[in-house]
Amino acid sequence: MIKKVLFAVSFLMVIAVSAQKNNDAKSVTDAAEKLRLAMISGEKSALESLIVPELTYGHSGGHIDDAKEFVEKLVSKKSDFLTIEISNQNIQILGNTAIVRHHFYATTADLGKAPGDVTLDILLVWTKVKNDWKLLARQAVKSEKKK
Repeated sequence: MIKKVLFAVSFLMVIAVSAQKNNDAKSVTDAAEKLRLAMISGEKSALESLIVPELTYGHSGGHIDDAKEFVEKLVSKKSDFLTIEISNQNIQILGNTAIVRHHFYATTADLGKAPGDVTLDILLVWTKVKNDWKLLARQAVKSEKKK
């Protein structure tokens, strides 16, 4: 009888942990989509709501922005994304940390320049703050082609 109860409790715990991971994966996917849209819109409040103050945002050219610089560049259109497409997204959750990798293809018009294309592979690190996922770190590397 005790073995059956222990088995049942163990089984329910596995189901609960699995359900939480699935819920977290959906929440991270939703946060990544909100970030994509906020980067296109350049809306300050939307951007700030998705990041932590300690954000480190690495560009493919080697420059690293802090949270303030990241937001300011998008709001001022110094970095202006006309479109952003994300593909091949993979999410791994470890406790209150989520690692997201995806391919990033965008059309830009930085400071009103003629539109250009950007093709990158991205690593995002999200951290769970209360019940929300916030961007802690991002690193981009140049990619050869649109995937």
